[in-house]
Amino acid sequence: MISVVMADEGICNMSMAGLDSCKPAASGSPPQEPSQECCEALAGADLPCLCSYKNSMWLPMYGIDPDLAMQLPKKCNLQLPQDC
Repeated sequence: MISVVMADEGICNMSMAGLDSCKPAASGSPPQEPSQECCEALAGADLPCLCSYKNSMWLPMYGIDPDLAMQLPKKCNLQLPQDC
């Protein structure tokens, strides 16, 4: 089971500020392009860790569309792990 601690620390080496900067691109209708702040936060994130959340019930609870969230690394010119 995945343990989620999102209070102030964030997840997978992404701070809450980093997560918040990506939220418009992962939850909007229509979604926005990721901001520079979002891409910088993703560049420092543990992408394999983030992949573990793609089927989690936690993302929708925070207003994040998992499918849109999984598109963000590519939009930021980052490579997701192959098994993601």
